[in-house]
Amino acid sequence: MEKVRFGVAGVGGMGEGHCNYLRDRVPEASLGAVYDVNAERAQAVGDKFGVPGYHNLEAFLNSGAFEAVLIATPHYFHADIAVQAFRRGLHALTEKPISVTVSQADGMIEAARQSGKLFGIMYQMRAEPVYQAARKLVQEGVIGEVYRTLLITGWYRTQAYYDSGGWRATWAGEGGGVLINQAPHYLDLFAWLGGLPSQIQAKTRTRLHDIEVEDEAFALLEYANGAHGYLYASTTEVPSENVIEVCGDRGKLKITDGHLEVWQTETSVRDFTQTSPEMWAGVKTRPLETHINPRPEGALKDHAAITQNFARAILHGEPLIAPGEEGLWAIELINGMILSGKQGNPVSVPVDRAAYDQLLTELKASSKPKTRIQAQTQTDPNFR
Repeated sequence: MEKVRFGVAGVGGMGEGHCNYLRDRVPEASLGAVYDVNAERAQAVGDKFGVPGYHNLEAFLNSGAFEAVLIATPHYFHADIAVQAFRRGLHALTEKPISVTVSQADGMIEAARQSGKLFGIMYQMRAEPVYQAARKLVQEGVIGEVYRTLLITGWYRTQAYYDSGGWRATWAGEGGGVLINQAPHYLDLFAWLGGLPSQIQAKTRTRLHDIEVEDEAFALLEYANGAHGYLYASTTEVPSENVIEVCGDRGKLKITDGHLEVWQTETSVRDFTQTSPEMWAGVKTRPLETHINPRPEGALKDHAAITQNFARAILHGEPLIAPGEEGLWAIELINGMILSGKQGNPVSVPVDRAAYDQLLTELKASSKPKTRIQAQTQTDPNFR
């Protein structure tokens, strides 16, 4: 079988996880080389998987050992590596978030367009049947025009997690906290199902952890059609919970920790409200039986599924589950919430690129080196 050779850039816990499945789980893909700024780490992981290990990025990208680069470095390096890869005629699949800023994301998208190469983002939850079923229902208009959205995403983290690396939870090393680290998974699904708002009014704060960035963020959203929404993200809440609601003129869709519920009205809420002669009448609703296509037996899931889809897109033109340009959506929300929170005012979407770049420059200038670091390199136990 024809295979796409991948080079993995950044082989910490996440990158090594990608190497594990590229070794033997994705029939259309193979591992060609690895890169890490830490020379010992690059050599050790390369030896483990029997491929060249590079600690010089230019040598890695010029090696000819692969056709596509899978980027699993800390966030700030995503944009530069992707742009350099595109300029060398390589395809690029990047871990989330696509970048730290909307302006960086713009540059990545433009570089991909100019190169003619494929650009993907590792939003593996899009491959889950439940979210694909929800997306299909919204696209088919089952719940009608959207007029309210809700996202609650809580992914608890200990202080030890933040102390595990000098770059984590700093403006200079990561570019944010919960919004840019844990929340992108659900921010992407939230925008994929409910669309992007036109205005964000947010607050961010550090409530529980000893970090300089936010561990809690919340926002009121306004949409171009007059819809509104609420968004909450934190690493402080137990038990962890992830809820998405999309409410429309013909019904409501709710996903709670991967469980989908849908209700449909018998008529348009707008029409019923204006035409019913009854004082205490209500629009009748019914639960809608949803059809979720089961994952075929033996089919890959999670990160491996996105990588397989990316390889098939290169080899056979299969549509991408998570196109790189759609990675911009979550960054619009992340940058918009941070900008609004710091300014104390509502901000428009698309986010003002220059204003956010200036803010981040100021935040990075005030960023302080961590005084307590207990370095750990571990693949997330939930990585699959």
